[in-house]
Amino acid sequence: MPHRAHLFSLRPGHALRESCRGYGRTHLLRDVLAGISVGIIAIPLAMALAIASGVAPQYGLYTAIVGGFVIALAGGSRLSISGPTAAFVVILYPIAQQHGLGGLLLATLMAGVLLVVMALLRVGRLVEYIPEPVILGFTAGIAVVIAGLQLKDFFGLTVDGLPEAFLPRLGALALHLPELHWPSLLVAGITLAIMLLWPRLNTGVPPHLPAVLLAGLAAAWLNQQGLAIDTISSRFSYLLPDGTQGAGIPPVLPALVWPWQQPGPHGDAIGLSWTLIQELLPGAFAIAMLGAIESLLCAVVLDGMTDQRHSANSELLGQGIGNLVVPFFGGIPATAAIARSAANVRAGAVSPVAAMVHALVVLAGLVLLARWLAYLPMPAMAALLLVVAWNMSEAHKAVHLFKTAPRGDVLVFLTCFSLTIALDMVIAITAGMLMAMVLFVKNIAEMTRVSDISHHTGLVPEALPVGWAVYRINGPLFFAAADRVFGELALLTRDHHGVVLSMDAVPVLDAGGLSALSRFVSECGRRGMKVVVADLPFQPWQVLVRAGLASANGELSFYPTLPQALDHVRQHRPAPAHTA
Repeated sequence: MPHRAHLFSLRPGHALRESCRGYGRTHLLRDVLAGISVGIIAIPLAMALAIASGVAPQYGLYTAIVGGFVIALAGGSRLSISGPTAAFVVILYPIAQQHGLGGLLLATLMAGVLLVVMALLRVGRLVEYIPEPVILGFTAGIAVVIAGLQLKDFFGLTVDGLPEAFLPRLGALALHLPELHWPSLLVAGITLAIMLLWPRLNTGVPPHLPAVLLAGLAAAWLNQQGLAIDTISSRFSYLLPDGTQGAGIPPVLPALVWPWQQPGPHGDAIGLSWTLIQELLPGAFAIAMLGAIESLLCAVVLDGMTDQRHSANSELLGQGIGNLVVPFFGGIPATAAIARSAANVRAGAVSPVAAMVHALVVLAGLVLLARWLAYLPMPAMAALLLVVAWNMSEAHKAVHLFKTAPRGDVLVFLTCFSLTIALDMVIAITAGMLMAMVLFVKNIAEMTRVSDISHHTGLVPEALPVGWAVYRINGPLFFAAADRVFGELALLTRDHHGVVLSMDAVPVLDAGGLSALSRFVSECGRRGMKVVVADLPFQPWQVLVRAGLASANGELSFYPTLPQALDHVRQHRPAPAHTA
């Protein structure tokens, strides 16, 4: 396990450096076998996710190749597998529709810059402050949106001009549902059934491989019977620089091309302008934030599986570098994929070398299998993504949240879930975080209590002078609690001559608490009532000293301990004061 100081380090290639210690031939063999296994899994997934994001399938393969290799080389998590992920679909699809491939690649480049900045600012550990109801809410919402995007191909519907917003899109698909293409639905159903039933055989073979293979054979037979099933080759085509045209996926290596020279929404080069950057900035920010959350959550999951520790800031740096490089080779945004990374661990991987091998396997698949990958049916790809969406929704965690969590957490979940579906993921996360913070502040404020310990013989062994009382404040005195606490004290002590405040259980005093205390002391002074403060911890004392309140004379005095404060009260026995 790396030294604790390394967990907060910022070094390119942190995970690879850590893995080199004691690395031998046995480890290399395990990494190669794991990388081959995960690479085979990644090929159809990368294609399906690219299609769902609104671009041709080869761009998903380019992402898995370039992004998967570079992030493994530069990142801070040993066993993460990076590439296109389902979570990005809801962000990328609108960008691709509005700005084309060129706009999507520029947004990826901008997101890479933001991720590098986040790493340099060392905000990796801040992701841990995102509450679980927020994460569950927006991931479940993303899953529903992804599922909705697959319904058109799943049912074989031919609907043009679908709305981009989820609910109107769903309504339009529902109107055309009677026009479903039953051969496409049959292929999708075969894929879905195999995906669900295959794991029960315990073969060790990932279910989506036999699913897309058998679905492809079924689609080929149906096409021979004259029942047209949409495939990758019928949906997509390519044009190589030498003028070669083809259907499906180009069987060539990803080439270096400037992102701003890629086609925009109308087919011509999108170019580069300040106006375009401003238009893409919100999407780039969303990509960067989601990429950071996904990659660091994946690293945390892998830490739990392997009893290792990742470097959060180095992982952010690796993700940023990967997303800076990948758009120059036609790749869309990449981040760590939890399902593929978990498969990598189960396959026996021990270092980032496995992720690099995975990228090379995808590269080999692109060059050697492009002709055969073109026969994959679109309904099968839709069914594959429906299962991916279900898995990422983590429905069992949501159900457990509903059963066990406080109402406030359930409300945060529902807010994030509904806003992700109806509006936007960034809005959903922002609203969820604000709600969670308000609920947290409310709960913490309710923990601050005032109790009368005047007759507690263990703390106050001797009787107090007439008109005096001792109150203990338990909890932080901050803006959300202080006014209530000192308002309650003002009511309790309205007929008193003096009061001792035991504050040993007040860990924090902020500006709001200081203001409330000052008002309470001033009000007591107007009534001729003394205030004695005892057992003040260091932080509140430091705040009072800076404010000048600790040196106040007359109505306010301080003592290090409660017994000393009580001795002072008994010795002086001030005369009863007249109230105003």
